[in-house]
Amino acid sequence: MRDESAAAAPARPAAGIGAVRDRDTGRDGRRSVYAALDLGTNNCRLLIAEPTGGGFRVVDAFSRIVRLGEGLGSSDRLSEPAIERTVEALKVCRGKMQARGVRRAKIIATEACRLAVNGAAFVERVRDEVGLDLEIVDRQTEAYLAVTGCAALADPRAESVVIFDIGGGSTEIAWLDGAAANPSADPTRRIRAWDSLPVGVVTLAERHGGAEVTRLGFEGMVEEVVDLLSAFALRAAPAATAPHFHLLGTSGTVTTIAAMHLRLVRYERRRVDGLWMSDAEVGAAIEDLLDTRLEQRADNPCIGRDRADLVLAGCAILEAIRRAFPSDRLRIADRGLREGLLMNMMREDGVWRRGIWR
Repeated sequence: MRDESAAAAPARPAAGIGAVRDRDTGRDGRRSVYAALDLGTNNCRLLIAEPTGGGFRVVDAFSRIVRLGEGLGSSDRLSEPAIERTVEALKVCRGKMQARGVRRAKIIATEACRLAVNGAAFVERVRDEVGLDLEIVDRQTEAYLAVTGCAALADPRAESVVIFDIGGGSTEIAWLDGAAANPSADPTRRIRAWDSLPVGVVTLAERHGGAEVTRLGFEGMVEEVVDLLSAFALRAAPAATAPHFHLLGTSGTVTTIAAMHLRLVRYERRRVDGLWMSDAEVGAAIEDLLDTRLEQRADNPCIGRDRADLVLAGCAILEAIRRAFPSDRLRIADRGLREGLLMNMMREDGVWRRGIWR
């Protein structure tokens, strides 16, 4: 079993995000505004938030598909077009952090930068061109941040939960054992086992093709993930037998499944985040997606052209997890690493203990 030490090291202030505003909402004379930026294989996502008595309030957000890891399945380098797209998105993020007077930020990169031989050089370029200190986090940190970010949605009666985050280049999965005694407690203390699978929607789609996916091709993707998942599934086998066990998933894949199930004409986070779906409902949504062609998926406002060739690869990863851990229920989380980063920073600063919020 893997080491279960704390997920994230103390965050450093991001370089170049501008001076803190003079307005005072904290006892130390500075405004408590935090930023969390998650640069993944496929997406660049930013959240800016202020603490509240029960958590935090989002004051600004940004998300853009950059496909930083495009081509990594056949190469070991980040391509120049992908780097340029990402740098431009990061400049937007920097501007938002400056405008909001961010006091403290945590800016992380995940699988694409971990795998690429020029990952470190990319970090230096971001520091020089954008003025942001980007930290490449390890797989354990990523898994623990996913748990921290969405564990609040776990059924408090559940004595076992499997949480997963389907990313662009990797998939993080963790088994939480024991019911949550205190909603504000650190959920990573409940982790019994975790793994980071070297497969995500971008890498799987590049290997198998994501534009037009036959049922035979889909099954091939599922079988690949089942093999990668087998060691973790063996360690966490007792999870599915515990009272009130359920799956809890976060990613564009599961939020798309939820949007399809709800028949949304446009994506609505408030209806998706926290949604419970039965096993039959999840299966039906996947079946519906398998019956679509690329253009149909691209025209769906809850999928879009940028993700139309990736969503079925994500469904294959989800299907492999469902087979390994049969469950009557899946809870959908439209939250994840950024929320985990924010919670960690605020917990480290003691904002709830000291009453530093608006």
